[in-house]
Amino acid sequence: MNDSTSGRSGSTHLGPPADPRSLRRREDARFLTGRGDYLGDRAPDGEFAAVMLRSPHAHARIRAIDRSAAASLPGVHGVYTAADLDGLAPLPTSIVIASVEPLIVPPRWPLARDIVRHVGEPVAFVVADTEALAREACEHISIDYDILPAVTDLRGATDPEAPQLWPQAPGNIAFRFRRGDPAAVERAFAKASHVVSCALVNNRIVAAALEPRIAIGRYDAGADRFHLEISGASVHDIRRELAQGVFGLPLDRIRVSTPDVGGGFGMKNVTYPEYALVLWAARRLGRPVRWSAERIEEFTGGAHARDNLSTARLALDRRGRFLALDVETIANLGAYVSSLGPGSATNAPSAAMGGLYDIPAMAMDVRGVFTNTAPIDAYRGAGKPEANYLIERLIEAAAHKLHIDPAELRRRNFIRSFPYRRPAFGMVIDSGTFPENLERALAAADRAGFAARKRAARKRGKLRGFGIGCFLETSRGRPDEEAWLRVDAEGAIAMAVGTHSNGQGHETSFAQLAADRLGLPVERFTLVQGDTATVPRGGGHGGARSLHLGGTALLMAADDLLAKARPVAAQLLQVAADSLSFAEGRFRSEPAADGLPREIDLFAISSHLAESSGAPLEGHGDNRCDVFTFPNGAQVAEVEIDPETGAVAIERYVAIDDYGTLINPLLAEAQVHGGLAQGIGQALMEEALYDEGSGQLLSATFMDYAVPRAADLPAFDLEMVEVPTRANPLGVKGAGQAGCIGAPQTVIHAILDALRPLGVTHLDMPATPARVWRAIRDAQAAKA
Repeated sequence: MNDSTSGRSGSTHLGPPADPRSLRRREDARFLTGRGDYLGDRAPDGEFAAVMLRSPHAHARIRAIDRSAAASLPGVHGVYTAADLDGLAPLPTSIVIASVEPLIVPPRWPLARDIVRHVGEPVAFVVADTEALAREACEHISIDYDILPAVTDLRGATDPEAPQLWPQAPGNIAFRFRRGDPAAVERAFAKASHVVSCALVNNRIVAAALEPRIAIGRYDAGADRFHLEISGASVHDIRRELAQGVFGLPLDRIRVSTPDVGGGFGMKNVTYPEYALVLWAARRLGRPVRWSAERIEEFTGGAHARDNLSTARLALDRRGRFLALDVETIANLGAYVSSLGPGSATNAPSAAMGGLYDIPAMAMDVRGVFTNTAPIDAYRGAGKPEANYLIERLIEAAAHKLHIDPAELRRRNFIRSFPYRRPAFGMVIDSGTFPENLERALAAADRAGFAARKRAARKRGKLRGFGIGCFLETSRGRPDEEAWLRVDAEGAIAMAVGTHSNGQGHETSFAQLAADRLGLPVERFTLVQGDTATVPRGGGHGGARSLHLGGTALLMAADDLLAKARPVAAQLLQVAADSLSFAEGRFRSEPAADGLPREIDLFAISSHLAESSGAPLEGHGDNRCDVFTFPNGAQVAEVEIDPETGAVAIERYVAIDDYGTLINPLLAEAQVHGGLAQGIGQALMEEALYDEGSGQLLSATFMDYAVPRAADLPAFDLEMVEVPTRANPLGVKGAGQAGCIGAPQTVIHAILDALRPLGVTHLDMPATPARVWRAIRDAQAAKA
């Protein structure tokens, strides 16, 4: 592992990686040859099929449900409504926020009781021999709805005349969250030479994972235990919420496991009604029950993300130095409080508020609001994209108001001295080379040559824009993480870690860590994950914490294993323990009198222990850590716009990012590329849009919801600068979310730079061709 403070990782190449740390993903061999283990690919194993009947209305009272025709169909084993779910409690929420008053958490029953509150909410479910039969039975269920007024518009949800979702939440307000020093902020604004403000939309988006959610519920009547198999993650959190929250059982009565996962991005980390329902039905019917989501169910019933409105103000002195930041946000929660939903608008953005800049005074004020829409929860970055988008858009607005180059304004305000404690918010940023990263990005993007490229584009009838965007990620610590190592006498070492991979490459990166510490080939190591029966405890993978928390725990486990092995090796070799050296998986001592080597490997030691005590050689690491790390970077986008159609093409994208020490630069690049694609998708095309009158989701399929394709993206020019953090012994900062955090503002700034000569000074995401075209036409009409 490299602990250099100035090394770089270059771009990914088709040939062998230049950096010896850049091992190809070991797991790809099975994925690319069709040997991945996905729930949807497993042959049926005696399961009944479950299908959910979902509300077609955004807000309605359930007058009556007639299920007799459905229940009479041959092969249908159960047609259930909320009245049948004896003993089940509402789904809990795990998040804790320091709200001004207690967070209001209305009951979210697995099936709607009395009133439905968003399109796609489960109202009944059918269990039958086959999925086709269950779907047919759903069509025979008759529900009498009394349609109620709905509110999907976040701006209008707090209006006194707006429909009320919950009697316990007057004005549809779930919480009020405040953080910072409002008095210091107001004093700073009072003496400021300049003030800029922005009203910004962070658009609602859908995770759109490649693999939809799947759940299989099993019940062992003899042991009185449940087993939930899901295409998900954070299995320990889901088990806790189901056991203690929904079923009222001890943790050991429910096992949750997940095999390979085809993408998650946060939305698969949380507990859903369907998970409780398949377990309940399995116990009731004495057979396993499988539910597989259709894509439209993922759009209407899966967790959405982002969706807030913010008004932000930035105070500056006469030299352009930042004095204060003030942010007021209305955050959509949807119809219910999802497992981690409120954190995306409160705890998470507060950690990144202010970005890379030295701002002496800051304050934020957030209201969480209920609407007749799908619940909001964590999605890649969860709150940090929103916080960075705010400060970066303000800086761009300030630069143009003060006639200061946007790069120069950033230079004047970067944090330069470390450790840096954020005033009032308390976060301590321990390292970074923020100014240097910006200079590298500008040089790599050839800013000096942009004017010539812009003139050439104009001759072709195109508008060209150059946008700068910086970001500060906050990769969290707690929940704490644990890891276990077990040495197999036959030559393998199992690594059990409480985080979970759904595409990040943990089977490779974790093996590299353990192999480096134990001096063995990576091929000796196997990863055990995603099963509460084999991994006793774990905090999950969210928050770009897998290496920061899980990797450190794995090294602690390796050290514990060596500490346990040393006295056994000394005993077997008949030498003093402190005389032993360790390398390449072996303990060695000075040669015996006959000159023969005196050494023993970990596998022989484990075999001896298994024979003598019945237990092999094991190590355990318990990493208790609440310290954050701070990935960061400077990025540049260059775009061309067709003024006749509003179509935006990204011609170039440069990112100079710092993720601390890189364990595997190739895997880190892959994570950043994926994040950039998702961030660009939010900036240009993605939006979960509801009809304000009926509450129908207008973008409920891939025919209406656009995600970026390869043709929509440029070849990314990515360089990674390694500035190790002191928050963990690895020096890693986390790369899983950063691309998604940096891209939105960078792309929007490039678009505004292209449109500003026409008089367009503001644009909200997504910058679809229609929205860009309309902005151009409105600006032209205003000039006329």
